[in-house]
Amino acid sequence: MFNRNLILTASLISVFTFSACNTGLLSGEQPAAPVQPSAPPAPIVVDGVRTSYADVVEKSSPAVVRIEAEVKGRPNSQTQFNLDDLFRQGPGQQQPQQRPQIERGLGSGVIVSADGTIVTNNHVVEGAEKITVLLADNKSFEAKLVGSDRPSDMAVLKIEAQNMPFLTLGNSDTVRVGDIVLAIGNPLGIGQTVTAGIISAKGRRTGLAYGNSNDTFEDFLQTDAPINRGNSGGALVNLNGELIGINSQILAGGPAGGNIGIGFSIPSNMAKSVMEQLLKDGRVRRGMLGINIQNISEDTAKALELKDTSGVLVSTVRAGSSAEKAGVKRGDIITAINGEKIEDSNVLRNKVAGTLPGSEIKLAITREGNQVELTATLDEYNVDGSGTAAPVGQNPNAPNIQPQGGKLGLSLQPITPSVAKQLGINEGEGLVVTDVDQAGPSAEAGISRGDVVLEINRVAVKSVEDVQAALERAGERPILMLVARRGGTVYLTVRPN
Repeated sequence: MFNRNLILTASLISVFTFSACNTGLLSGEQPAAPVQPSAPPAPIVVDGVRTSYADVVEKSSPAVVRIEAEVKGRPNSQTQFNLDDLFRQGPGQQQPQQRPQIERGLGSGVIVSADGTIVTNNHVVEGAEKITVLLADNKSFEAKLVGSDRPSDMAVLKIEAQNMPFLTLGNSDTVRVGDIVLAIGNPLGIGQTVTAGIISAKGRRTGLAYGNSNDTFEDFLQTDAPINRGNSGGALVNLNGELIGINSQILAGGPAGGNIGIGFSIPSNMAKSVMEQLLKDGRVRRGMLGINIQNISEDTAKALELKDTSGVLVSTVRAGSSAEKAGVKRGDIITAINGEKIEDSNVLRNKVAGTLPGSEIKLAITREGNQVELTATLDEYNVDGSGTAAPVGQNPNAPNIQPQGGKLGLSLQPITPSVAKQLGINEGEGLVVTDVDQAGPSAEAGISRGDVVLEINRVAVKSVEDVQAALERAGERPILMLVARRGGTVYLTVRPN
């Protein structure tokens, strides 16, 4: 069984030594070999079927570069002096200074204009004090970091060169699942390598690039074209030789963490937007509504008595936000933005983030069966540095309730003043979860100890009687619970026993 891990595809430089075998004599002149006429190139298409991608590679590969980034690390912890070393020093002698370790990262990049502008991944060059770019013909340049953007994992470099080979950015929105693509990069330091595959999926989000999915913006193209460590920042091209993606992550398996056919590339349209802002302003500005949203499952649709799972559900509206000023309410279902139908929460998030702050957007909303259209003026997104609330401890003196003998598989407790203060909510607002049966339906739905149940099927609950009444009204339908956690709220659907 593979041990699969999602990893960024940059790597430390590994040095491979190859031995060569010379079959000629070690000394003495050899007669010149007769010049053989060069063979004609193999045909690209035979009987209407493409037999080679050599024309695409010949057009694309000169614009793909190798990137070496030097990062000064901390001194090696093993190079420490013990007490005896200190006492051996003579008068006026100083301890030898520890030199910082130099880590050399390895990745790839793509030249996107003749003036030497290069795009790559942020994680390839992050923290680097020196960046070296090596071209396909082995010429090297020291590169300047124009700007980087951690949320999209993009960076832009510049080398002092002119008339460089470059790739034209294609339209990643027109890419289809099943399209043939080529990945070009420098895996494992062995030199430029080309692999072929197809687009396996679109709109992927991993959320694991920097450990916090709330601070990343992802809309990956997934491909089975083999990508390995060192391919980060390299090119994903279509058969027209257009750049449609920047290779960024792989889902790795096995002890060596190698390719298993699942790679992720930043789509060219997102890369273009980030690149243009970095070149112009040195930073990226993003719009923000100030809401938390989630996809609608079949169970959620049944609990809300909806006809289908179209749209995304608003679970939190932040006070003073653009959304609140526009009139968006918790429980609204956003079905379209600027006339474009929305079926996925990540798509809506990226659409809003891809719009400049201060811009107006039109939101189509379903609210309690009615259609509403609202206009919002976007705020500016900033990385959220707020902490995570600690789990709430159970008050041994407070009564526990288990609605209908554990129908939900959890224990609830009324909100005490101390619990309300810890959670930042009003006393008497909801009930705190003090225990969850790990084999029960609430655990399966994702409810955890310390969550606060605010509503059941869109009705506020503040006491055991409220909970029991809400469960009786629900009958056999799935139960939609509004849960407060970590400073926000989320809807979770429970199938009761």
